[in-house]
Amino acid sequence: MPDLLYAAIAMLVGFGALIWGADKFVEGAAGIAKHAGMTPLIIGLTIVSLGTSAPEIMVSLSASLKNSGELAIGNALGSNLANIGLVLGVTALVANLPIHNALLRQELPVMIGVTAISGLMLMDAKLVWWEGCLLVMLIIPVIGFLIVVKRKVAPAPGDMDELAEDLPDFGSKEAIAWFAVGLVILLLGSEALVWGAKTVAEHFEISPLIIGLTIVAVGTSLPELAASVTSALRGHHDIAIGNIVGSNIFNLLAVMSIPGILDSKLLEPSVFQRDFVAMGGITFLLGCFMLGTSKLKKQKPTLGKFTGIVLLLIYFGYYFVLSKDTLV
Repeated sequence: MPDLLYAAIAMLVGFGALIWGADKFVEGAAGIAKHAGMTPLIIGLTIVSLGTSAPEIMVSLSASLKNSGELAIGNALGSNLANIGLVLGVTALVANLPIHNALLRQELPVMIGVTAISGLMLMDAKLVWWEGCLLVMLIIPVIGFLIVVKRKVAPAPGDMDELAEDLPDFGSKEAIAWFAVGLVILLLGSEALVWGAKTVAEHFEISPLIIGLTIVAVGTSLPELAASVTSALRGHHDIAIGNIVGSNIFNLLAVMSIPGILDSKLLEPSVFQRDFVAMGGITFLLGCFMLGTSKLKKQKPTLGKFTGIVLLLIYFGYYFVLSKDTLV
């Protein structure tokens, strides 16, 4: 029992460290990039976008180095499920979420494409080293494509002002210091979380995959939930869908690739048949909602309460199926 208590404490401390560390890591990295002359647009598309997946990346790295690649893959798939089903579902209940045409033409096709590629790799219940390397290498053309298309469409002056205001006003030394502090805290937090998660899995004789899909995935998605709901309540919800789409792209490319490279092994068949199918299905459904709504509502299309209810029902329905499979 003491080990289980220590594991629970380690997980709570780990979650807190990941949330705080990711925030400081992104602020420091953005500050360094700003001093290096990068524009707010490019910083937002690279450092900030990847930074939202920093907790998942660190957990994936730590788990893979401890031969718990299933936990890392579960974290990637479960985080994407939580981002769409829980975060977008709850946020859509709070406020109507605008759908921008640029999102439909640019990020949405990329997310669908990356999801399809990931599914092809998991179909045989394996993720080998070359597949992991391919996923990582896709980050470069994906970011390059987004930078090119975003530059072609000049953002409104107000949007650029908002991007610039969001960047930290650090001196170069202060930015480097916060970057280093954030990175160390991320590493320590991921170590504590993975140790606690493995201990809980072993105590209850549960697969690390299940722990990654549930406790770890939901925990690493809570900051997005809090930020999205808070922004919606304050009326700043224009980029809620874009943030989730970007986070899901990088979760598959930067998070799921790590166990393929560092801890290739045969996975449970359910990782594709149940977990990826659920994640891919809710991703495809979100795309259908976005496209369908934009066609029906020519003026200011939004995702509202109906979409939020459907996404939440699917999300909790998946957990119901997962609980039945776990108890069998």
